[in-house]
Amino acid sequence: MEKQYKVIVGLGSCGIAAGGLKVMEAIKAKQATTPVTVSVDETGCMGMCYKEVLVEIVNPDGKSYIYGNVTPDKVDRLFAEHIGNGQPITEWVVQGCDLKTSEDSFFDKQERIVLRRCGKINPESLDEAIAMDAYKAIGKAIKTMTPEQVIEEVLASGLRGRGGAGFPTGMKWKFANASKGSKKYIICNADEGDPGAFMDRSVLEGDPHAVLEGMMIAGYAIGADEAYIYARAEYPIAIKRLKIAIKAAEERGLLGKNVLGTNFNFKIKIKEGAGAFVCGEETALISSIEGKRGMPRIRPPFPAQSGLFGKPTNINNVETFANVAYIILNGAGSYNKYGTEKSKGTKVFALAGKIARGGLVEVPMGIALRDIIYEIGGGTSSGKPFKAVQMGGPSGGCIPAHLLDTIVDYDSVNQTGAIMGSGGMIVMDEDNCMVDIARYFLSFTQSESCGKCTFCKIGTNRMLEILTRLTTGEGREGDIELLEELSDQIRRNALCGLGQTAPNPVLTTLKYFRHEYEAHIKDKKCPAKQCRPLIKYVILEDKCIGCTACSRVCPVKAISGEPKKAHKIDSSLCTKCGACKEKCRFSAIEID
Repeated sequence: MEKQYKVIVGLGSCGIAAGGLKVMEAIKAKQATTPVTVSVDETGCMGMCYKEVLVEIVNPDGKSYIYGNVTPDKVDRLFAEHIGNGQPITEWVVQGCDLKTSEDSFFDKQERIVLRRCGKINPESLDEAIAMDAYKAIGKAIKTMTPEQVIEEVLASGLRGRGGAGFPTGMKWKFANASKGSKKYIICNADEGDPGAFMDRSVLEGDPHAVLEGMMIAGYAIGADEAYIYARAEYPIAIKRLKIAIKAAEERGLLGKNVLGTNFNFKIKIKEGAGAFVCGEETALISSIEGKRGMPRIRPPFPAQSGLFGKPTNINNVETFANVAYIILNGAGSYNKYGTEKSKGTKVFALAGKIARGGLVEVPMGIALRDIIYEIGGGTSSGKPFKAVQMGGPSGGCIPAHLLDTIVDYDSVNQTGAIMGSGGMIVMDEDNCMVDIARYFLSFTQSESCGKCTFCKIGTNRMLEILTRLTTGEGREGDIELLEELSDQIRRNALCGLGQTAPNPVLTTLKYFRHEYEAHIKDKKCPAKQCRPLIKYVILEDKCIGCTACSRVCPVKAISGEPKKAHKIDSSLCTKCGACKEKCRFSAIEID
C-alpha cells in the first residue's frame, strides 16, 4: 500500500489572522509537485493560539507532529525533511507523539470534553465528526431514553450553565419540560461579547456538531421541535461553519424531520445579532430574535414559562450545549468525576492579556488559578511580576496575586468578588494601572447599557466620570466613597445582569488595590506609571551619553541637548508617547 502523509492546517480565526491561508496556499502548491502522496486538510483552533500558524503532519504509521509558528517560507523544508525523508524537524515541533517539547506543559493539566474534537476534525466535514462519535448521543437519547431520563442524567452530571450564572442545566430543562404548551423552543446563546473572550467562537468554528447535537438533546428533553442559534455577526467563520454543519446534518437525516428514522423532529435556525452586549441577557436576546430592540424585561415570567413568542423556551450557551452529548453518551459519572462538590466537570477559558501562552484551554473544575496562569499559560508574557487576572469580563472582577491559590469553581471565585463568567481570563502584570483597568471595563458596560433603567444608564455614567477624573489627575477627596455608594445602588436596583454586575471591576480593584486609587487622588500619581496626565519622562544625567538617538525620534522636538552631553526633556512639550524611552539603549530615560 502506498505511503500517504496527511497535512492539516489550523484555520480557526486565530490561525487565519496569523497567516494560515497563505500557509495553506504554499502547502497546496508543494503538494502538487511532491512525489509522495500527501492529502491536505484543515481544522479549527487547536488551543495554542500563541503558536499559530499551526500545521500538523500525520505520518503513514499514524504518528502525529504539530509544528508551531509556521510561515510559507518554512513549507519547503517541512516537505523536504519530514515528508521527503521521514525526519520531523524537532526544533519546530510543539507537540509530537514521541517527542518531549517545552510546550507539553500547556496540555498536561487539561481535560478536554468540550474541546474533544476541536483541532482534530475538519469542522466542515460531517464524516470526520461522525468518526469521532458525533450524533451517537442523540441516537441513544431518542431511541433508548425518555425525556425525563435525559434530564435526570444531566442533573446527575452536575453540569451548570457555562454562560456565567451557573444555574443547574438539568433543573432548567426540568422547568421547561414541565411547562404546558404544544410549542416550545431551544435557544443557543452565542452572543459572546466580553473583551478578551473567544471560547464560544472557537468551539463553533472547531466543532459546530457538538453544539447542534447538544441542542437536539435539549429539544428532545423539553419537548421542543425548533431552535435558534443567536450568534453575533462579527463571527463570520463560525456562522459559515454552522450553516455547513446544519445543511450536512439535514441531508444525512440527522436533523430536521424524523431524526434517525424516529418521530422526533427538530429544526435549527441561525439569528445573527448586531453585537449588542446586552443581548447576552436572555430576555434581551429573546426580544432581538423576535425582531424587537434588544432590551431586558422584568422576570417573572421566566423564559421556561413564557419565552420566545410567548412560548416555553430553554436557553443555554455554546459551552453548556457542547458538554451535553458527552454526558449522554458516556454517562453522568464520566463527567462528574471531574470537579468539586458543587462545580462538576470542566471549564473552558480564553487566556488573554499579558500571558505568555495565550489561547484556549479546558481544565477540570477545582484547579488552582496559579496552575492555569503559570503551568499552562507560562506566566506573564513580559516576564514582569504577575499583578492580577480579570475573570468574568466586564461583569467580573480582578483577582490579585496573593489570591492565586484560589481554586476555580463557582463558589471560590465568587468569594473573591469576581465571577466565573463565560470563561475569559485577562492577565495583567505590574505595569497595569488598576484604576485605568476599572475605567476601561466600566466604559464598556456603560456604552453597552440599553438605557432602559436609570440606575444602570445614569449610574454607570456617573461612575465613569469619576474614574476618568482619577486617571487625568482631577480626583477629589470623597471620590472613593462615592464610587462605593453608586456601586451599591446600581447593583441593588438595576433591571438586568448587565447593570447588576457592572460595578464589579470597580469594587474588586477598590478592595485589593485601594492604595492605587488613593495615590491618584492624594498624590496625583499613577503607581503603575500608565496614566499619561500623571506621569512625566525624565533623562538621567548620569546615564545619558548624548548620543542624540532620543531627540531624533521625538515627534514634537521636546528633547534638547548637544552631542556627547546630557539631554533634557521639556515637559510642557512632551506628549509622553514613549518613543524616546524605547529608543534609548542606555536606560537613561525613566518615567516619574
